[in-house]
Amino acid sequence: MAKDLLEHIDWSQLECLNEQGLHTATNALKQGYREQDELYLESDTDEQLLLNIRFNQRVKLQSIVIKAIDADKAPKSVKLYSNRPHMGFSDTSSVPCAQELELTPAQLKGDPIPLKLVKFSNVDSLSVFVESNQGGEETTKLCKIALFGSSGEVFNVAEIKKQGEEH
Repeated sequence: MAKDLLEHIDWSQLECLNEQGLHTATNALKQGYREQDELYLESDTDEQLLLNIRFNQRVKLQSIVIKAIDADKAPKSVKLYSNRPHMGFSDTSSVPCAQELELTPAQLKGDPIPLKLVKFSNVDSLSVFVESNQGGEETTKLCKIALFGSSGEVFNVAEIKKQGEEH
């Protein structure tokens, strides 16, 4: 069963590029903060945001929640990258993303959005690139990002032995 992976985020390694000084990624990610709509993450110079989230152990991501209350400034195009801990804006055009989301206003109400399990089964960092927003506004604003999945034993296909090979 998927659980909130909040306790597995390495807060000392959290990085958000192009965030406003008073409206940082912590507002959208931290327990308690992310439940208050008046605390939010907002981009600074344009609509793009890039969060680099490190985990303190490998996790299997199953879904992401992105909540926004300002419809026009809500994220629209979001690209997810796994195991690229130091993504920069220049990397987003040259590195293929693991999954691209085109968010609808209905998805931004806080319901989990399923992720491709095969792409996120052995993750130590997740980069969330918000490329554009719903209304073409100058800044993007969101109040919650939550990651759901599991930690601990990660399924590794390479470790499986074929039946009958044990001697």
